[in-house]
Amino acid sequence: MPSRRSPLCCLFPHLLPTLGCLLSLTPLTAASETALPSPYPNGPGFAAYVEQLQEEHGFSSEQLSGWFSGVARQDRVLELIARPAEKTLEWHQYKRIFLSAERAAQGAEFWRTQADVLERMERAYGVDPAMVVAILGVETRYGKHTGIFPVLDSLATLAFDYPPRSKFFRNELTEFLLLAREEGVDPTGIKGSYAGAMGYGQFIPSSYRAYAVDFDGDQVRDIWNNAEDAIGSVANYFARHGWEPDGPVVASAVVEGGAFKAWVNEPGPPKRTVGELEAKGFVPVTQVDGGRKAKALELMGEDGPLYWTAFQNFYVITRYNRSALYAMAVHDLSEAVRAAYSNQGT
Repeated sequence: MPSRRSPLCCLFPHLLPTLGCLLSLTPLTAASETALPSPYPNGPGFAAYVEQLQEEHGFSSEQLSGWFSGVARQDRVLELIARPAEKTLEWHQYKRIFLSAERAAQGAEFWRTQADVLERMERAYGVDPAMVVAILGVETRYGKHTGIFPVLDSLATLAFDYPPRSKFFRNELTEFLLLAREEGVDPTGIKGSYAGAMGYGQFIPSSYRAYAVDFDGDQVRDIWNNAEDAIGSVANYFARHGWEPDGPVVASAVVEGGAFKAWVNEPGPPKRTVGELEAKGFVPVTQVDGGRKAKALELMGEDGPLYWTAFQNFYVITRYNRSALYAMAVHDLSEAVRAAYSNQGT
C-alpha cells in the first residue's frame, strides 16, 4: 500500500493540476490551458475517490491512471436509468417483454444442453432448475445478450453524474475494481448492462464478489463465458437469500370486500400468514397451509387488478431484482420453460 497519497494531477497527468502540483510546475498560459483535454471523470469528488482507493485498498497510481484514462461519460446510461421498465409499465405490458413461446423454447433447449449441470446444481443448492433457467432467460436470453456498455464507464458515469444513487454506484465501482484485481481481469475490457451488471445472470460487482462461485472446478469464477459458473452462481445467490426447496412461489387469489387492501404489496419479506390473509378476504385458489407466511400481491392486468398470494420464494426472487413485476415474470417464464422442457421428452 502506498505510504502517502498521490495528488490527483500526478496520478492523472492529463487532468488540470491541483494547487499542490502547481507548485512544482511551470505556470500554464491561457492557450495551453485551453489545449488540455477534458477527461472524465474529474473534479474534487473524483480526486477524493481516487485517494480513498489508494489509502483503503492499496491500488497503485499506475493502475488507476491506466484504467481511468480512457473512461468516458455515457449519456445513454443516464437516460436509461431514469426510466427503467419496472417503474414505467404495468404488469400486462411488462410481461410481454419476457413471456413468449420463443423464449420458453430457448429456455428448454438451454436446460437440455445443461441438464447435468442443473441436476448437480439442484443437489448442491436445492433451487428449482426451472427458476435458474428463467433468471438467465429474463436477464440475457440464456447468455446471448449480456450487455454492450463498458462496465467501468457505466459505473463511473453513475457514480459521479447520477446524484440520486451516487453513493451506491461509487461502492459498486470500488467493488468492480476489487474483483478485477482479485480475478486477474482487465476492467476496461468488460461489458455489461447500463447499470454495470455482468454476465449470464447480470450480477452487479458486489453480488459477484459475494455470491459468484466456481461451479466447474477450474479455479475461476467466470460468469461472463461459463454457463456452469453462471448456473451455480445464481443458485448460490438464491440459496443464500433463503430459497425454500420445493416451496411454493405464488398462488392465484380471489378477494372479497376491501379489508385486505391495507396489506396489499407490503414491502419486505412475508409477515402475514395465509390464514390471516384469508380472514381479510384474500384467499388463494389452491389449498395452502394456513400457517405459512405470505404476502398479498396486486398487479394490474388489462382489465383491472389481478391478485396472488406470494410466499418466501417469491420474496427471494425480489432479492435479485426488487420489482414484483420482475419476480412474476421470472416465475411465469419458469413455468413456461418447465412445460416446454417436459414436452421435449414426449
